[in-house]
Amino acid sequence: MQRLEPATTALLTVECQNGVVGEDSALPELAKEAQASGMLARVAELVAGAHRAGVQVLHAVAERRPDGRGANTNARLFRAAGKLPVQQLTGSAAVRVAAPIEVAEQDLVVRRLHGLSPMAGTDLDALLRNLGCRTLVVTGVSSNVAIPNTVFDAVNLGYQVVVPADAIAGVPAEYTAQVLRNSLALVAAVTTTEEVLAAWS
Repeated sequence: MQRLEPATTALLTVECQNGVVGEDSALPELAKEAQASGMLARVAELVAGAHRAGVQVLHAVAERRPDGRGANTNARLFRAAGKLPVQQLTGSAAVRVAAPIEVAEQDLVVRRLHGLSPMAGTDLDALLRNLGCRTLVVTGVSSNVAIPNTVFDAVNLGYQVVVPADAIAGVPAEYTAQVLRNSLALVAAVTTTEEVLAAWS
């Protein structure tokens, strides 16, 4: 892989939060896959590598108000999420970035109260443009919904997108490989954590 220039590259973690991939996840099957596959540990490695290389890190967090105001209800996924035992409530432990990922002082946390993508209707695009970002490295969960949404939105907005295949996860595990091969590889550079870290070294 070509060197990813730190000045024009950003690393994005998607929904790597306690209530999604942590020990007290609302989605235990997804959390188990994120841990067992090594995805969460690799995201932490990428974040640490980005910090060392001077690459801007952003963390995209999904949350909702306790009263649900402004949240989507127009799909089965949203209605099911509203009934889960762990709610991604603003200010709660569920919406904190999960260990072992370390959030540095210079990192930016982008929160959303609605939708399926951290790009749509949030500050993310404006922040990336103000930072001079042209290339976005996308990591996190899930390969079922949020990751494809993020990648497609970023491509539509003109970014070069890089996806470390071993730093995303979804359920079932084999579905991630299919999404990478049949969808994401058509629009993004699919690589590995090791290759991204080598490009930043």
